[in-house]
Amino acid sequence: MDSADRRLLALLQRDGRATNAALAAQLGLSESACLRRMRRLEESGVIRGYGARIDAGAAGFTVRVLVRITLKSQTDRDFSAFERAVQAVPNVIDCFLTTGQWDYELIAIAHDAADLERLHSTVLTKLPGVARVESSFVLRHVVRQVPLPLDR
Repeated sequence: MDSADRRLLALLQRDGRATNAALAAQLGLSESACLRRMRRLEESGVIRGYGARIDAGAAGFTVRVLVRITLKSQTDRDFSAFERAVQAVPNVIDCFLTTGQWDYELIAIAHDAADLERLHSTVLTKLPGVARVESSFVLRHVVRQVPLPLDR
């Protein structure tokens, strides 16, 4: 990736709906050269897709929780079974395999406390291999690095 690719990615992060003509003009490239770069970045997996960033609270998900999960055992089979199952839980918006005290840390959203209780008792605790679930309510979102600092 060269500096023109990084500038293109920075522009797309700010406005994913920008036309190829507008991107090319801002980069000082021909439209065909800009399109070739964009297609190469898509094919290589650097650009994974396009979509709208939706505010969870405005969409009715007013509760956000950090969930820490410990599995009963740490075999590859247990990790795989858990990971397949957690990917099917729509309220889990992020899941990380971590080092330290817990095996996984998740970010989950819910409409309200009752929805969170349902998610906790009927979904998260029933995932394969779960030994322990611990959660903390998010009080306020402080930092989110979007766009990525590609030009630094």
